[in-house]
Amino acid sequence: MGFTFYRHCKILFVILPKLKISMGRIVAIDYGNKHIGLAATDNLQMIANAIGTVHAKDVFDFLKSYCEKESVECFVVGLPKQMDGTDSQSEVFIKPFINRLHKLFPLIPIERYDERFTSKMALSTMVQAGLKKKDRQDKSKLDSISATIILQSFMEYKQHKL
Repeated sequence: MGFTFYRHCKILFVILPKLKISMGRIVAIDYGNKHIGLAATDNLQMIANAIGTVHAKDVFDFLKSYCEKESVECFVVGLPKQMDGTDSQSEVFIKPFINRLHKLFPLIPIERYDERFTSKMALSTMVQAGLKKKDRQDKSKLDSISATIILQSFMEYKQHKL
């Protein structure tokens, strides 16, 4: 019995490192009328990384190109809410964006996740990272960090839900 167990363990240690376990990435979108912050997970969906900020008019071309290179499992679009839980005024602009996203990528599900306080958290992160005031005023950095925070929060929520 001990020999059989040892043989099975040896086989696992030889085979497991050669297996390439990979899932599709999750892409988070922090929508803005001018700029859109983007973040994505790694292939194992463990780490959220900022992709950057794209001008709103270029976002669909960017996402098409990204999805051609990477396997995307899901889009997470920030859900702006008021303090009382009602929809923010910017939701009027986000819904047409989501409709177009769905038409362009019908096989990729779209999740919504509460984005309250992400801009404040992103600014706080920039301050803690030691960025100078001039760099903190760069809205594109703020948007990509906000998208990363949305994605990280979504992943934590998903983990607790399981």
